[in-house]
Amino acid sequence: MLKNSVVFILSNAKYDGLFESTSFTAAKHLAKYNQVFYIEYPATYKDYLKHKKDPDFIKRKNFFSKKSNGLLATDQSNLQILITPLLLSINFLPEGFLYRLLLKYNEALIANRIKKVLKKYKIKDFVFVNSFNIYYPNIGKLIPSALNVYHCVDPLIVGFDRRHGIVSEQIILKNSDLVICTSKQLFVEKQKQHPHTYFVPNAADISHSQKVRQAETQVHPKLKDIKKPIIGYFGNIERRMDYSLLEELFKTNLDKNFVFVGPVTEEFIPPHWYKTANIHFIGRVPFAEMPSILKGFDVAIIPFKKDKVSDTIFPLKLFEYLGSGKPVVSTNFNADLKDFTRNTVNYCADAKEFSEAINDALMNDNLEKQNDRIAVAEENTWEKRMKEFSNLLDQYLKLNTHQ
Repeated sequence: MLKNSVVFILSNAKYDGLFESTSFTAAKHLAKYNQVFYIEYPATYKDYLKHKKDPDFIKRKNFFSKKSNGLLATDQSNLQILITPLLLSINFLPEGFLYRLLLKYNEALIANRIKKVLKKYKIKDFVFVNSFNIYYPNIGKLIPSALNVYHCVDPLIVGFDRRHGIVSEQIILKNSDLVICTSKQLFVEKQKQHPHTYFVPNAADISHSQKVRQAETQVHPKLKDIKKPIIGYFGNIERRMDYSLLEELFKTNLDKNFVFVGPVTEEFIPPHWYKTANIHFIGRVPFAEMPSILKGFDVAIIPFKKDKVSDTIFPLKLFEYLGSGKPVVSTNFNADLKDFTRNTVNYCADAKEFSEAINDALMNDNLEKQNDRIAVAEENTWEKRMKEFSNLLDQYLKLNTHQ
């Protein structure tokens, strides 16, 4: 396990986002034995103009100054947030010379901010982890480290990511000493491009999920007036959902209420869903309140569509659901998941199978099945996954040092 080292993590997520991110979870676990600097997703001038009155931007305002060292303390003594100066908004530009030229300017700002920290703490050797920040691919090269790692947590799907990400990810892979992927399919893909590629899947904070079973955890107020049974989903409602399957589920299960808790990408939602009596969109709920949401679910679902990128998805919510003890029904979007959940999750090929699985869960669930689900979740904790992650960092750091 990696111990007594300094780790910089360049992330694509905020440390205080509504949903727990893989990268910040890794930062918190690594900080138990190492000094960790979490470089959260850099804000641009466009972001600032749009969100400058938001509380999270107000909190960061002083750190955007080039005079600042950007360091924000956390409740973990070994974990600090590193906030970069505001950057140029350039993603709208086509791939090419001008984009890459302006990218160099942005990356220089990030690199200089890191150099300030290196100087402040007199750090000479450190581990650098790019946690799926495909927007700034050269940071690991600009700030030479003892070990340069690419943590690949998602496929490149949406246009915003793919516009420059396809080229940028190749730069990251070329410069990395080690690649760690969160799904087996991503591992298969990246292994063809980098010989030192490993698979360490996502997991869950079981201690948080298990609060569902505590008597003092109350059902969330937003669910109290919705008639049971409640078939629930917690997470982003966006492109990966199988909307055709859901339409069939709603029509054939009029006796059930379907509740979606999370931010909605409006372009995917049919307008009539907002007027359908058994469909409820609750909106964003902080991750801290997840147990009270799951407490109100009778069955938890993952209705992702099966397409060419589905087998790269290893959703955090799967083990969060299981850790709560709730029955879980999912589409069969990623066949690899069965290896991690044994017989505790129903994976369905179509809406008919999905409906049957929901009804079976409502009628035949029992304490033994609940305990089986929790046992599976306990095999897939962040504690275990991050130990695997940390061991790989330690192994390759020693290898690089020896060479």
